[in-house]
Amino acid sequence: MNVDGKDISSYSLLNWKRGIAMSEEKQYAVIRTGGKQYRVSQGDTIEVELLGKEGEDQVSFKEVLLVAHGSAVRVGKPLVEGCIVKGELLAEVKGPKVIAYRFKRRKNYHRKVGHRQRYDKVKITAIEG
Repeated sequence: MNVDGKDISSYSLLNWKRGIAMSEEKQYAVIRTGGKQYRVSQGDTIEVELLGKEGEDQVSFKEVLLVAHGSAVRVGKPLVEGCIVKGELLAEVKGPKVIAYRFKRRKNYHRKVGHRQRYDKVKITAIEG
């Protein structure tokens, strides 16, 4: 089918106005790690809870909940069988400082406690499966 001289047979209906062909749509996955879920694509950089993989460069996430490529979507029950998301461990980073302050008026009571959460920075290299 041609519209304005373009072959739109590979376009999805939602992306037709935006001019994005299905072959140009990125593959993405939803993974679960550290009690949280992340939507990742190849080349993304995410910060996840510490994985405990000191000295290793490569990490793999086996808890894949959803994989989509173009209009083809596979949803796991609860996990997608045979799918692995691979990543490269870049660094261990610290999050913003969180301050907890307790105060009781007229009692000369105040306590200040600070905390910085540590994260692993991971670059997604491949979505297999």
